[in-house]
Amino acid sequence: MIPKRRLGKTNVDVTILGLGGEGVLRTYGHEREAYELINRAIDLGINYFDSAKAYAGCESYHGKALKERRKNIFLAGKSHARDWKGSHTHLRDTLKTMNTDHLDLWQMHDMRTEEDIEEVTSPRGALEAFVEAKEKGIVRFIGVTGHENPSILRRCIELADFDTVLMPVNPAEPQYLNFIDDLMPYALQKDMGIIAMKVYIRGMASRIPGIGTIEPFYRFALSHPVTTAIIGCDTIAQLEENVRCAWSFAPMKDQEMGHLSDLVAPYARQLMYYKP
Repeated sequence: MIPKRRLGKTNVDVTILGLGGEGVLRTYGHEREAYELINRAIDLGINYFDSAKAYAGCESYHGKALKERRKNIFLAGKSHARDWKGSHTHLRDTLKTMNTDHLDLWQMHDMRTEEDIEEVTSPRGALEAFVEAKEKGIVRFIGVTGHENPSILRRCIELADFDTVLMPVNPAEPQYLNFIDDLMPYALQKDMGIIAMKVYIRGMASRIPGIGTIEPFYRFALSHPVTTAIIGCDTIAQLEENVRCAWSFAPMKDQEMGHLSDLVAPYARQLMYYKP
C-alpha cells in the first residue's frame, strides 16, 4: 500500500503520491494511453488525481477512464477564470466532461499577480463562485495554486478560507522566491493541506551532475510537511517508478536535504523555469 497522509483540515487521507495532470494527460489524441495510465494508477493504489480546465484533454481522459471507479478516488480540478461567470462555466463544463456530479477539490489556478487577486476578490469575482460551489456541495473543498511568487499565494490564503494550497517543493526553491520557507509555514498554521508540484522540475532533476536519479527529489519533497506530491507521467513505466519511490519512501535528514540543495544550487535559477 502507498502510505497516506491527512490533507489538512479536509481530514481526508490521500496517498503520498498523486497522479498529476501533466505528461500524457496534458495532450489530445492519446485516449488509449491515458485510459491505461489512469487505471493503472488506481490499480497501484493511488487515490489522488489531478486535472485542470487548462490541461488540454486531461478532463476528457478522466471522464472516459474513471467510470465506476470515480467513487474510489479523490478528484481535483482547477479553473483559471478570474470572474464568477467564467468560473461557474468552467465548473459546469468540468463536471460534464469528467462525467461526475462533484469534485473533491476545486482549485483557483495559477495565481500570479496582485491584479489576479484583485480580480478574483472583486464583486462577482471567481472567489464568489468557489465559495458558492462549496456551500452547495458541488465541490467538497476549495484550494489555490501558484508557482511564481509565494507572497501572492500567501495573500490569497490570508483573504479566503481555502482548504489546500498547491505549490512547488524541490531543492532549487531555497535559491529564489522560496515557497518552502516563505509560504509553507503560514499554510501549516492554517491547517491547510499542502500539495507539492514541480518535484522533478520537468524531468531535469536526474540530469544534474552528481545525482542521476529522481528518487532524492521525491524524498526531498515528502520530507517536508506536505500531504502528497503530484507527478505527471508520459508512460506507465514512469508511473511505476514513481510508485516505487512512494513505497520505499524514507524521510531525509536535514543534512541530506542541505547536501541536495547544495548540488542543485548552481543550476537552480535555470531549473526554476516556472518563475519570472
